[in-house]
Amino acid sequence: MKFSSTLVALLLGAGVMFGAESSYKSLYEGIPFEMPVIDKPSFPNNQVSLADFGAVADGVSLNTKAFADAIEYLSSKGGGTLNVPSGVWYTGPIVMKSNINLHLEGGALILFSGDESLYESIYTVYEGYEAYRTQSPIYGENLENIAITGEGVIDGNGAEWRQVKRGKTNDGQWKRFVQKGGIVVNDNTWYPSQSYIDGEKIGKDLKGLTKEEAEKIKRYLRPVMLKFVKCKNVYLQGVLFQNSPAWNLHPLMCENLILDGVAVRNPEYAQNGDGLDVESCKNVIIYRTTLDVGDDAICLKSGKDEDGRRRAMPTENVIVKDCRVFHGHGGFVVGSEMSGGVNNVVVSDCQFLGTDVGLRFKSTRGRGGVVENIFIDNINMIDISGDAVLFDLYYWTKNPPKEIPPVDETTPQFKNITINNVTSFNSGKSLKFNGLPEMHIENVSISNSVFTAIDGGLLSESTGVKLENVSIRSKKGSALTINNVKDAQLVNCKLFSPEESILRTGKNENIVIK
Repeated sequence: MKFSSTLVALLLGAGVMFGAESSYKSLYEGIPFEMPVIDKPSFPNNQVSLADFGAVADGVSLNTKAFADAIEYLSSKGGGTLNVPSGVWYTGPIVMKSNINLHLEGGALILFSGDESLYESIYTVYEGYEAYRTQSPIYGENLENIAITGEGVIDGNGAEWRQVKRGKTNDGQWKRFVQKGGIVVNDNTWYPSQSYIDGEKIGKDLKGLTKEEAEKIKRYLRPVMLKFVKCKNVYLQGVLFQNSPAWNLHPLMCENLILDGVAVRNPEYAQNGDGLDVESCKNVIIYRTTLDVGDDAICLKSGKDEDGRRRAMPTENVIVKDCRVFHGHGGFVVGSEMSGGVNNVVVSDCQFLGTDVGLRFKSTRGRGGVVENIFIDNINMIDISGDAVLFDLYYWTKNPPKEIPPVDETTPQFKNITINNVTSFNSGKSLKFNGLPEMHIENVSISNSVFTAIDGGLLSESTGVKLENVSIRSKKGSALTINNVKDAQLVNCKLFSPEESILRTGKNENIVIK
């Protein structure tokens, strides 16, 4: 589908860039919803080198002041580019300002200090909740026209912050953690400090924590590495971001965000080691980006429970194209914090190579929020240990209520999602649709796709599902189980399994097989 002349006029009237001016115009061809055409920001022609402000690239000297002075100097001139030359630049937090491009030259490595005293406790959002958290190594709020570009590496020194579970490491990794100090508990968990253990005793409900209390457990309240809040025209290009204390990249409530050619890495054992968490943002391009992380890779969020519903800011108008994910809990993920909604998303031409789950949609009772108008095309996956495609409305639910609760603002919804041209080889399970009795997964279609897995697919508590030209080959059990499903269509599907091809359980209505 090409843009109509009417749509072009609407975009031009809104003051957005369209046409030859945008480097990313081709990405918009055929998207099935209206979305402003965005481009990378431009900067004044003022350039300085970090070395000109007394910085020393020896991996030991602390360069926090040099970064701050250089950014302040450029800001006083109306903005510009701060060039970081080759070398290891050891520093505390970098606070961005508007109209600044932090440019890493080839060979440049920014290494953040693990000294918690350098980082303030700030009131912010993490995992969907508003609470105090340790300041991010790269931070900016209420800014316009900011960029991090180049060929260098930004390292968050995450090993100084995270706990590590022995079962997630190999013998050599575990030995290195023990040798570096810290505290080992029950011979199965390594902690960087006693303050981390003290924070863990408080539990996960940190919303009532005061700033003074947060200051005592900074290590436990480990920060995301990059956090931009309420920023407009954000550009990340070419740089490798790695080894974050918690999540790696977290744009929050931002508008006009582009990632192009970025690499994101975290160790496989990194607790909460997400790659990219786009939360309550609009007009987003994630392009030619590679991720290899310890938790979810490309993840769309919009706040958690009451906090997210009160904010009421969906993540919307998102293009994800030509991305690769190696390890990660999910390749492309929506949720579980999606209480503000997620809509108008296109994901295409991506490869997931050994993730736990391929396409992962997750939520639970209490969240609320609507996820809809998601369009996925040309996804190739191999060696997915879990589900190739997963819709799960029981995320982290251990004891579901015996009585079905009524539908209200806390009930999450996944609906109107189109998946086309997926090939998944050697997964644990081909498909899993796990809806709620009171709120089915609704109007999801999968077409022209091939799944080869140990276990077949499951459609449960779903309405309006359509599988067309889909092949499912399972090594054990039934190729497809249908449980409490309404108004489903299987058109020209090929199901291969050692047992019956379709197993029906529960109460199913109007299941059409052609």
